[in-house]
Amino acid sequence: MSADLYAALRRQMLAEIAAETVFSAGETGRAAIDSRVLEVLERVPRHEFVPVELQPYAYANTPLPIGYDKTISQPFIVALMVDLLELRPEDAVLEIGTGLGYGAAVLSRLAARVYSMEIVEELAAEAKKRLARLGFENVELRLANGFHGWHEHAPFDKVIVTAAPELLPPPLLRQLKPGGRMVIPAGLAEAQKLMLVEKDGEGKLRTREVLRVRFTRLEGTAEGF
Repeated sequence: MSADLYAALRRQMLAEIAAETVFSAGETGRAAIDSRVLEVLERVPRHEFVPVELQPYAYANTPLPIGYDKTISQPFIVALMVDLLELRPEDAVLEIGTGLGYGAAVLSRLAARVYSMEIVEELAAEAKKRLARLGFENVELRLANGFHGWHEHAPFDKVIVTAAPELLPPPLLRQLKPGGRMVIPAGLAEAQKLMLVEKDGEGKLRTREVLRVRFTRLEGTAEGF
Protein backbone atom coordinates (compact mmCIF):
# COMPACT_ATOMS: atom_id res chain seq x y z
CA MET A 1 0.00 0.00 0.00
CA SER A 2 1.39 3.42 -0.96
CA ALA A 3 2.28 6.30 1.39
CA ASP A 4 -0.40 8.45 -0.25
CA LEU A 5 -3.06 5.84 0.40
CA TYR A 6 -2.02 5.51 4.05
CA ALA A 7 -2.19 9.31 4.36
CA ALA A 8 -5.71 9.29 2.92
CA LEU A 9 -6.72 6.55 5.36
CA ARG A 10 -5.35 8.61 8.27
CA ARG A 11 -7.48 11.57 7.18
CA GLN A 12 -10.52 9.29 7.01
CA MET A 13 -9.66 8.02 10.50
CA LEU A 14 -9.62 11.60 11.81
CA ALA A 15 -13.05 12.21 10.31
CA GLU A 16 -14.41 9.12 12.08
CA ILE A 17 -12.80 10.23 15.35
CA ALA A 18 -14.42 13.65 15.01
CA ALA A 19 -17.83 12.11 14.35
CA GLU A 20 -17.62 9.73 17.31
CA THR A 21 -16.38 12.54 19.55
CA VAL A 22 -19.50 14.57 18.78
CA PHE A 23 -21.72 11.51 19.22
CA SER A 24 -20.29 10.72 22.66
CA ALA A 25 -19.97 14.31 23.91
CA GLY A 26 -22.90 13.90 26.28
CA GLU A 27 -20.94 11.29 28.22
CA THR A 28 -17.38 12.54 27.82
CA GLY A 29 -17.99 16.27 28.11
CA ARG A 30 -15.76 16.80 25.08
CA ALA A 31 -17.30 17.90 21.78
CA ALA A 32 -13.94 18.04 19.99
CA ILE A 33 -10.42 16.62 20.34
CA ASP A 34 -7.60 19.13 20.77
CA SER A 35 -6.09 20.05 17.40
CA ARG A 36 -2.58 19.19 18.63
CA VAL A 37 -3.69 15.62 19.32
CA LEU A 38 -5.32 15.32 15.91
CA GLU A 39 -2.22 16.66 14.16
CA VAL A 40 -0.10 13.99 15.83
CA LEU A 41 -2.58 11.24 14.95
CA GLU A 42 -2.40 12.38 11.34
CA ARG A 43 1.40 12.12 11.35
CA VAL A 44 2.07 8.92 13.30
CA PRO A 45 1.98 5.86 10.99
CA ARG A 46 -0.40 3.58 12.87
CA HIS A 47 0.07 0.85 10.27
CA GLU A 48 3.67 0.45 11.48
CA PHE A 49 2.40 -0.62 14.92
CA VAL A 50 0.15 -3.54 13.93
CA PRO A 51 1.01 -7.01 12.58
CA VAL A 52 1.85 -6.81 8.88
CA GLU A 53 -1.21 -8.81 7.85
CA LEU A 54 -3.46 -6.21 9.52
CA GLN A 55 -1.84 -3.12 8.04
CA PRO A 56 -4.68 -2.58 5.51
CA TYR A 57 -7.07 -2.27 8.48
CA ALA A 58 -4.81 -0.12 10.70
CA TYR A 59 -6.88 3.05 10.29
CA ALA A 60 -10.31 1.50 10.79
CA ASN A 61 -11.99 2.89 13.91
CA THR A 62 -11.80 -0.41 15.76
CA PRO A 63 -9.37 -2.25 18.05
CA LEU A 64 -7.11 -4.79 16.36
CA PRO A 65 -5.33 -7.87 17.78
CA ILE A 66 -1.55 -7.62 18.15
CA GLY A 67 -0.95 -11.08 19.61
CA TYR A 68 -0.69 -12.53 23.13
CA ASP A 69 -4.38 -11.73 23.79
CA LYS A 70 -3.61 -7.98 23.51
CA THR A 71 -5.01 -5.33 21.19
CA ILE A 72 -4.18 -1.91 19.81
CA SER A 73 -6.98 0.36 21.00
CA GLN A 74 -9.64 1.87 18.75
CA PRO A 75 -8.38 5.21 17.31
CA PHE A 76 -11.23 7.16 18.92
CA ILE A 77 -10.32 5.76 22.35
CA VAL A 78 -6.64 6.59 21.81
CA ALA A 79 -7.59 10.15 20.82
CA LEU A 80 -9.95 10.59 23.78
CA MET A 81 -7.53 9.22 26.36
CA VAL A 82 -4.64 11.35 25.11
CA ASP A 83 -6.90 14.40 24.92
CA LEU A 84 -8.05 13.91 28.52
CA LEU A 85 -4.43 13.99 29.70
CA GLU A 86 -4.10 17.61 28.50
CA LEU A 87 -0.41 17.08 27.78
CA ARG A 88 2.14 19.87 27.89
CA PRO A 89 5.45 19.87 25.96
CA GLU A 90 7.44 19.66 29.22
CA ASP A 91 5.51 16.69 30.68
CA ALA A 92 6.95 13.34 31.73
CA VAL A 93 4.37 10.61 31.04
CA LEU A 94 4.06 7.06 32.35
CA GLU A 95 2.28 4.66 29.99
CA ILE A 96 1.18 1.25 31.25
CA GLY A 97 0.75 -1.21 28.38
CA THR A 98 3.16 -0.49 25.52
CA GLY A 99 1.77 -3.10 23.16
CA LEU A 100 3.60 -2.60 19.85
CA GLY A 101 4.33 1.04 20.67
CA TYR A 102 1.63 3.11 18.96
CA GLY A 103 0.45 4.90 22.10
CA ALA A 104 4.02 5.69 23.13
CA ALA A 105 4.69 7.11 19.66
CA VAL A 106 1.68 9.42 19.90
CA LEU A 107 2.55 10.53 23.43
CA SER A 108 6.18 11.17 22.47
CA ARG A 109 5.13 13.87 20.01
CA LEU A 110 3.16 15.73 22.70
CA ALA A 111 5.37 15.38 25.79
CA ALA A 112 9.05 15.72 26.72
CA ARG A 113 9.56 12.14 27.89
CA VAL A 114 7.56 8.91 27.81
CA TYR A 115 8.22 5.98 30.14
CA SER A 116 6.32 2.97 28.84
CA MET A 117 5.90 -0.42 30.53
CA GLU A 118 4.92 -3.75 28.99
CA ILE A 119 4.55 -7.12 30.72
CA VAL A 120 4.76 -9.32 27.58
CA GLU A 121 8.42 -9.76 26.63
CA GLU A 122 7.79 -10.35 22.93
CA LEU A 123 5.66 -7.21 22.58
CA ALA A 124 8.16 -5.09 24.51
CA ALA A 125 11.03 -6.25 22.28
CA GLU A 126 9.04 -5.60 19.10
CA ALA A 127 7.88 -2.18 20.30
CA LYS A 128 11.45 -1.17 21.04
CA LYS A 129 12.52 -2.09 17.50
CA ARG A 130 9.61 -0.27 15.86
CA LEU A 131 9.99 2.92 17.89
CA ALA A 132 13.74 3.04 17.25
CA ARG A 133 13.34 2.41 13.53
CA LEU A 134 10.80 5.22 13.21
CA GLY A 135 12.82 7.72 15.23
CA PHE A 136 10.78 8.04 18.43
CA GLU A 137 13.79 8.74 20.60
CA ASN A 138 12.21 10.24 23.74
CA VAL A 139 10.60 6.94 24.79
CA GLU A 140 12.11 4.64 27.40
CA LEU A 141 10.72 1.12 27.66
CA ARG A 142 10.70 -1.31 30.56
CA LEU A 143 9.64 -4.97 30.69
CA ALA A 144 7.75 -5.19 33.99
CA ASN A 145 4.36 -5.37 35.66
CA GLY A 146 2.86 -1.92 35.19
CA PHE A 147 0.56 -2.25 38.20
CA HIS A 148 3.51 -1.22 40.36
CA GLY A 149 4.52 1.73 38.21
CA TRP A 150 8.11 2.89 37.67
CA HIS A 151 9.27 4.46 40.90
CA GLU A 152 12.78 5.28 39.65
CA HIS A 153 11.34 7.97 37.36
CA ALA A 154 8.39 9.02 39.53
CA PRO A 155 6.60 11.27 40.09
CA PHE A 156 4.97 11.73 36.67
CA ASP A 157 3.03 14.68 35.31
CA LYS A 158 0.63 12.34 33.53
CA VAL A 159 -0.20 8.62 33.65
CA ILE A 160 -2.10 6.65 31.02
CA VAL A 161 -3.12 3.00 31.44
CA THR A 162 -4.29 0.79 28.56
CA ALA A 163 -5.47 -2.23 30.55
CA ALA A 164 -8.14 -2.32 33.22
CA PRO A 165 -7.72 -3.12 36.91
CA GLU A 166 -10.84 -3.59 39.02
CA LEU A 167 -9.68 -0.80 41.34
CA LEU A 168 -7.29 2.10 40.82
CA PRO A 169 -3.74 0.84 41.59
CA PRO A 170 -2.33 2.60 44.69
CA PRO A 171 1.26 2.65 43.33
CA LEU A 172 0.15 4.60 40.25
CA LEU A 173 -1.82 7.08 42.35
CA ARG A 174 1.23 7.66 44.52
CA GLN A 175 3.47 8.18 41.48
CA LEU A 176 1.22 10.91 40.02
CA LYS A 177 2.50 14.43 40.70
CA PRO A 178 0.34 17.00 42.51
CA GLY A 179 -1.44 18.83 39.70
CA GLY A 180 -1.20 15.71 37.52
CA ARG A 181 -3.77 13.67 35.57
CA MET A 182 -4.25 9.95 35.06
CA VAL A 183 -6.55 8.31 32.49
CA ILE A 184 -7.33 4.68 33.21
CA PRO A 185 -10.07 2.11 32.53
CA ALA A 186 -11.26 0.38 35.69
CA GLY A 187 -13.96 -1.93 36.94
CA LEU A 188 -15.27 -5.47 36.53
CA ALA A 189 -15.03 -6.92 33.02
CA GLU A 190 -18.67 -6.22 32.13
CA ALA A 191 -18.82 -2.79 33.77
CA GLN A 192 -15.57 -1.00 32.98
CA LYS A 193 -15.49 2.78 32.88
CA LEU A 194 -12.81 5.07 31.54
CA MET A 195 -11.76 7.18 34.51
CA LEU A 196 -10.11 10.58 34.75
CA VAL A 197 -8.13 10.99 37.97
CA GLU A 198 -6.88 14.45 38.95
CA LYS A 199 -4.54 15.17 41.85
CA ASP A 200 -4.67 18.72 43.17
CA GLY A 201 -1.75 20.72 44.50
CA GLU A 202 -2.24 19.31 47.98
CA GLY A 203 -2.31 15.71 46.77
CA LYS A 204 -6.07 15.27 47.01
CA LEU A 205 -7.62 12.99 44.39
CA ARG A 206 -10.74 13.62 42.35
CA THR A 207 -12.14 11.00 39.96
CA ARG A 208 -14.69 11.19 37.16
CA GLU A 209 -16.26 8.46 35.05
CA VAL A 210 -15.93 9.40 31.40
CA LEU A 211 -17.21 6.56 29.21
CA ARG A 212 -18.14 2.89 29.30
CA VAL A 213 -15.27 0.87 27.77
CA ARG A 214 -13.91 -2.66 27.39
CA PHE A 215 -10.17 -3.28 27.90
CA THR A 216 -8.12 -6.35 28.64
CA ARG A 217 -7.39 -6.91 32.33
CA LEU A 218 -4.39 -5.24 33.94
CA GLU A 219 -2.14 -7.98 35.28
CA GLY A 220 -1.14 -7.51 38.92
CA THR A 221 -3.66 -7.08 41.70
CA ALA A 222 -3.83 -5.42 45.07
CA GLU A 223 -3.55 -8.86 46.66
CA GLY A 224 -0.23 -9.40 44.91
CA PHE A 225 1.21 -6.00 45.75
